Amino acid sequence: MQHFKQRALALALSLTVAAGIAGLWRLTRPAPKAAPVGSWGLSFPTEGECPVGNASPEALAEFDAAFVGDPAEPVIYLTFDAGYDNGYTGKILDVLKARSVPAAFFVTGSFVDRNPDLVRRMTEEGHIVGNHTYHHYDMAKIADEAAFTAELRELEDAYRTAVGTELPKYYRPPQGLYSEDNLRMAQALGYKTVFWSLAYVDWQQDNQPTSEAAFAKLIPRIHNGAVVLLHSTSATNAAILDDLLERWAGMGFRFGTLDELFAP
Repeated sequence: MQHFKQRALALALSLTVAAGIAGLWRLTRPAPKAAPVGSWGLSFPTEGECPVGNASPEALAEFDAAFVGDPAEPVIYLTFDAGYDNGYTGKILDVLKARSVPAAFFVTGSFVDRNPDLVRRMTEEGHIVGNHTYHHYDMAKIADEAAFTAELRELEDAYRTAVGTELPKYYRPPQGLYSEDNLRMAQALGYKTVFWSLAYVDWQQDNQPTSEAAFAKLIPRIHNGAVVLLHSTSATNAAILDDLLERWAGMGFRFGTLDELFAP
């Protein structure tokens, strides 16, 4: 009997120690680098260096998503969000063509349906046209996979009708609103999700920034591997783009494509 009591006591002691070790491990292990739900955001601890995003590059890479390229490479990935056109897209394309700079344009259904000529021009001049969804909804609120898929497929159909080819599989969530489920669903559809590492308030039509204000954001904060987001609806962007590209090139940067950004 005494023998069994000793064995029971030893077993209880070992279980207590194991539970304590497990609890200590849970308390001291590093937190997982999760991709959170919400709006994409950045902080700039040091100007001229890569900012800190809501999620790390490593966490996003698990979902074929990215917001920045190689921090050792002086390359800029220029992207435009195009929800609609108010007369500036053509001028932006003129500047890009004159300087032989590639860009990506994330378009909505409204843009494609109303401006098929501009979409064809983007494609013909070597730019990537990406999926900004058909209706520009808050995609983080769409948990149903069929509804999420329909938003992207409808834009694909509009592009195919306008251009006659398949839409490149790059996706940008409207307003940067996303969830981990969204990232997973986009990935399952073959998309790469593109966030950004540099942007500024350029979308308010009745309160456009001055050229000086734009340069004050876009020059000091440029960094290696930058994914830059500009809006093609901005009068300021259309006015400064040629000078902006020249300044960035003078700082030693070259311009890359999203295909390069996501190259294995």
